[in-house]
Amino acid sequence: MSPPLPPPVATSLPSWYRICTFPIYSSSESDSLLLSLPLIFSKCLFSSTMRIPKKPVSFCLSIFSPDFPAPFSSRTLRFSSGYPAKFEAIHAAGPNQSYSHYSMDQSAGIMVGDKASQSHLVVNRNVGEKLHVWSSPEGGFKIDIGKQIFCNRSLNMRNIVAVGFDMDYTLAQYKPETFESLAYEGTIRKLVYNLGYPKELLEWTFDWKYMVRGLVLDKKRGNILKMDRHKYVKVAYHGFRELSKEDKVGTYGNTLLRDSFDEPDYALIDTLFSLAEAYLFAQLVDFRDNNPGKVPEGTDYAHMYKDVRAAVDLCHRDGTLKQMVAKEPRRYINEDTSIVPMLQMLRDSGRSTFLVTNSLWDYTNIVMNFLCASRTMDGGITGNFDWLQYFDVVITGSAKPGFFHEDNRANIFEVDPESGMLLNTDNGTPMPQVGNASPKLLPNKLNKSCRVFQGGSVGHLHKLLSIESSSQVLYVGDHIYGDILRSKKVLGWRTMLVVPELEKEVELLWELRDMRKQLRLLRNERDLVEDQIHHLTWSLKFESLCDDERQKMTSALGELESQRDQVRLAHQRAQRECHQKFHKIWGQLMKTGYQNSRFAHQVERFACLYTSQVSNLSLYSPDKYYRPSEDFMPHEFHILPL
Repeated sequence: MSPPLPPPVATSLPSWYRICTFPIYSSSESDSLLLSLPLIFSKCLFSSTMRIPKKPVSFCLSIFSPDFPAPFSSRTLRFSSGYPAKFEAIHAAGPNQSYSHYSMDQSAGIMVGDKASQSHLVVNRNVGEKLHVWSSPEGGFKIDIGKQIFCNRSLNMRNIVAVGFDMDYTLAQYKPETFESLAYEGTIRKLVYNLGYPKELLEWTFDWKYMVRGLVLDKKRGNILKMDRHKYVKVAYHGFRELSKEDKVGTYGNTLLRDSFDEPDYALIDTLFSLAEAYLFAQLVDFRDNNPGKVPEGTDYAHMYKDVRAAVDLCHRDGTLKQMVAKEPRRYINEDTSIVPMLQMLRDSGRSTFLVTNSLWDYTNIVMNFLCASRTMDGGITGNFDWLQYFDVVITGSAKPGFFHEDNRANIFEVDPESGMLLNTDNGTPMPQVGNASPKLLPNKLNKSCRVFQGGSVGHLHKLLSIESSSQVLYVGDHIYGDILRSKKVLGWRTMLVVPELEKEVELLWELRDMRKQLRLLRNERDLVEDQIHHLTWSLKFESLCDDERQKMTSALGELESQRDQVRLAHQRAQRECHQKFHKIWGQLMKTGYQNSRFAHQVERFACLYTSQVSNLSLYSPDKYYRPSEDFMPHEFHILPL
């Protein structure tokens, strides 16, 4: 006999709601575990029972009802036994349909969704839980929000015939604490020994966490700016000194013509490669301000930035950085064991894969061999060309973004992988070599299904892959201008942007959801009090009032003004605290105040998809239809149920 059912979970609800309880118990009374799950909606759809063992379990719940209110997603679900439930939701077709997955675990807690999260419900899961490739038997479940792929524009992967990748900071994620420090130190040495800067610069240190992407450098004034999507400057520093609100507004807010904040007067920090040079520029600004005699006369902020860029270019030109990475790639590049399964899954699904990188063949081979090659027993790398089997075409030295222009007339050369020699081609077609200079290839040792090239243009790539329409190509990169904007705007390729910072940001957003709700409440309270002050001020100014009424209104006005000041200070403190949770200086990557940041605006405009790392593709079906969440305008936000 089944054990008696416990009472439903006590819940304070409006009278028009009904509670449906799902009793769940074991077939064995000795280890039975009775669970009660209250579901809250206006019509009780069903009542059911399941028998389960007294162990961590999972079950699925599919709900569809035209009367099922969206606010259900904001409820906390908890079993009556006291065991909390993990919750995952997949929003299927139809506005009110949800497919939900629950798993019972003594160690996990859950708070599901709110209006701020809109279409994404987040799981509080044990840190370090292994994620499985979608095509594996264990795949297809449990994608943490930090690993999710987010969609700006609908993309049906069934229409994609070729998937391409950038290498640096896309397939190869560099470690900022080592790689960016290496770039910084190399740039300092070039400034001192090649460009004549004081040797005391060699004693400077680099804080790799200080700068973030999406900043703008004002070359003329020596300022570093963060702005919103409307190009209003919200955070501004001169070197490392924060500008006051008055200085900020006086410099960037009181002009007859809006500044474009583009080259040549401004530099855009839109790639992780640029963080070290931005930090060095800020140091040089402070150095010039504090030591005017140590900087050559006539060297202004713009000239110093030009010197920094020249020093960075010298580091890349003489191979200083790449030689160090090549000697010890594990020190500078994160290992990602999901890259090979991801590439294999894409190829097994019938799609072509290609690599387009500005790096030359020698460096590309070292990095890709590190990422894809098998490891020896002692953790070493088996140096070979096996990684080429995961690609149809590899183009090195591509000179992006110029590569994406169809009118680009750059020659394309085929690369002999073993010798690195370049062979002339006729638009990618092999040409007979004159005389006996033709290198002897060793076809038995190389995977000849992949061809390696240097240079060329997107026209060559389309021909090599037999691409009939540019919309059949998905390209994955990290550079909003060098990879995403040109390939999207000029060609019409579908695009995915890799934003490594996103993983930490979305997890922090989830943790701070209550603080963000409080900020909205404080902002609404400020608006309400200010509206009351305006009304009383107007009445005192224009209405005929007796002395007693005027005195009462004046007293009420004073109280409201005091309340306004208190609420304003509380709101400002809470806003700064939330800002500093993400980054002590620059705040949230994708936000500036209450507006999307300039960087977020670029992501939204030019990236069809965006995610924290390229291997997140391995967690989804290669035939997935990515659909964006619904857009909301301000007049809809408080009307439509979210």
